[in-house]
Amino acid sequence: MIASECPAVLIVEDEVAIRRFLRTALRPQALRLFEAASGSEALRLAAAEQPDVILLDLGLPDLDGLEVLARLREWTQTPVIILSARGQEADKVRGLDAGADDYLAKPFGVPELLARLRVALRHRNRSEHSTVLVAGSLRIDLVARKVSRDGVDIALTPRQYRVLAVLARHAGRVVTQQQLIREVWGEHSDTSADSVRIAMHELRHRLEPDPVRPRWLRTEPGVGYRLLAEDAADPDR
Repeated sequence: MIASECPAVLIVEDEVAIRRFLRTALRPQALRLFEAASGSEALRLAAAEQPDVILLDLGLPDLDGLEVLARLREWTQTPVIILSARGQEADKVRGLDAGADDYLAKPFGVPELLARLRVALRHRNRSEHSTVLVAGSLRIDLVARKVSRDGVDIALTPRQYRVLAVLARHAGRVVTQQQLIREVWGEHSDTSADSVRIAMHELRHRLEPDPVRPRWLRTEPGVGYRLLAEDAADPDR
């Protein structure tokens, strides 16, 4: 079981076989399921049912999935996980930059889907006023601007802290390189992806017990980075 009180999941998928697969995978998880075969139906159900998570296919018959996502983001921050056959890095970046919380390329396995759902539900349920993130022995206090591991404070430069704070505010979700550049270096910065990689390299050497095999600061190749809490980790990765 993923969570108590039967969270609601909206499945937006036009292919009958894939909807059946998702229904079979999710029904044992004590979830309330709603299904939409088109973008317009998805928007109607999202407004009417207020789901806790939306699983969104991009190849819909009436509206492109990214347009559906853009319309959703006009009025809701409900977690959206894109499920798509468009598995190129550029497609993932577009989806995440458009406001998706996560992106799974088809085909994918049920355990991975459930792991991503758990993360999305935790993010949905997390208080907007939560200011402390604890991931194992790592503790990030966003109000006090303090970071510690095993109870020992870790000194970070202002820029290193800003990078970490962005990742912490989106814990469990992918943050694209462009999003990091916008939020850390500024909207009109000409900062390159190399600067982001250097910042992440420095952070790993400050925070990770083994920077070569990072426990919390994960790279999504060609897309961005993800700060994982202990129970958000995918055991197959």
